[in-house]
Amino acid sequence: MRIDLVLRYVGMVMLFIAAFMLISVGISYASGMDSSFYPLLLSALLTALLGAFPQIFVEKKGQLSTKEGFAVVVGSWLVACIVGMFPYLIWGGEFNLINAWFESVSGFTTTGATILEDIEALPRGMQFWRMSSTWIGGMGVVMFALVILPSMGRSKMTLSSVELSSLARENYNYRTQIIVQILLVVYLGLTLLSTLSLKMAGMNWFDALCHSMSATATSGFSTKNLSIAFYNSPAIETVLILTMAISGIHFGLIYATVTGKRNNIFRSEVTRYYVGILIGAALLITISLFADGLYPTLSASFRHAIFQVTSLMTTSGFATADTNLWTPFAIILLIFVSIVCASAGSTTGGIKVNRLILATKMMAARLQQQRHPNAVIRVRLDGMIQESDTLHTVMVFVVAYFMLILIGALLGTLFGLDLTSAFTGAVACMGNVGPGFGEIGSMNNFAAMPTVMKGVDALLMLFGRLEIFGLIQLFSMKWWR
Repeated sequence: MRIDLVLRYVGMVMLFIAAFMLISVGISYASGMDSSFYPLLLSALLTALLGAFPQIFVEKKGQLSTKEGFAVVVGSWLVACIVGMFPYLIWGGEFNLINAWFESVSGFTTTGATILEDIEALPRGMQFWRMSSTWIGGMGVVMFALVILPSMGRSKMTLSSVELSSLARENYNYRTQIIVQILLVVYLGLTLLSTLSLKMAGMNWFDALCHSMSATATSGFSTKNLSIAFYNSPAIETVLILTMAISGIHFGLIYATVTGKRNNIFRSEVTRYYVGILIGAALLITISLFADGLYPTLSASFRHAIFQVTSLMTTSGFATADTNLWTPFAIILLIFVSIVCASAGSTTGGIKVNRLILATKMMAARLQQQRHPNAVIRVRLDGMIQESDTLHTVMVFVVAYFMLILIGALLGTLFGLDLTSAFTGAVACMGNVGPGFGEIGSMNNFAAMPTVMKGVDALLMLFGRLEIFGLIQLFSMKWWR
């Protein structure tokens, strides 16, 4: 393992992050040099200095190996979260060390959970930095940086293959550079369309840009304490529902659909399941809310149900209602979609619909195998036969995912949380969803969480965003030999 070469590439990512800090400095300057100007400027200079150091003193030594690629990707995520703390710590306010770490990790992993009790007290420069961190994290810290990095030969392919999971790499039949460009075009296009639509729906330009960045990244960071409930606007909610739902689809399929390719969203089995679960859960919750008398009409019940289901299933975490007050049936369904979430290849977290489909088909195949022991049964997804290694990886991931949720819930109850808050907090952080239920419901935040649990939940966010095994490998001593 060439640690110096790994540090060189991590330094490139730091320079990229420093550039977004400078953009936030510009926003602060345009807002009358608000109180975030100097904290952001100092943070940008410090991050740029740390990133430039290995570029100057470390000589480039050939191409990255796969192991070094893993170290670069995981290391870049960790370093991004660390330098992302700088603006918060220097600015002060509600940001002590653990709160700054929690907010930075929540941003880059697109979890959207916050420790801020008064978001609107943040100056505009700091608001924009929060959105920048989550927008960078939505596409992927390394994938975003690959767009602007110079030609890297096979190293670029190595980094992109590590950053994208095997499920996410499906539906791409292009070279690495083209895949990166497709991701960027779709990501920028969705952000731009959402910004314009939110402006037309009634937001000012700054709020429209911030919320479109957050929705496209499926993060849920908002500039308002009441989240989207602040606006009480069906038009704004409709725009965000569409943005979140589209961002939950494999970006390769979105590109193929727009360009008229055959492997589009209308032919995708995964997309059909995703949309079916989303609409089915929304309709069932609508009936439950209306039958319980929580909303006076079916249309009002559906308006809140479809928004919250879309928000949680896409791991966005925006809120228009206090879901703690909803029926137990509705809450169970919301927890279910928070665990499953949307499609691989999107900006969402969670187990992913792809793995749910494969796990279900594997159970069906097992039952069929018991009835016909000599039969050769193949599991297919979107018409393609899935290899046994892929199926094994899916099951290991699902088991590890629930084990980490269990550990998070146990630690939560150990350190004083009630069962609902502990369990749903673990689900929300592991799936990068944001809000849970109980003390961390849709209209609450993580400010009152015990300090140790803020650290635990931040770790769960990283496990969820890095799909568990990358982070585990980084801390395995044998792996570094």
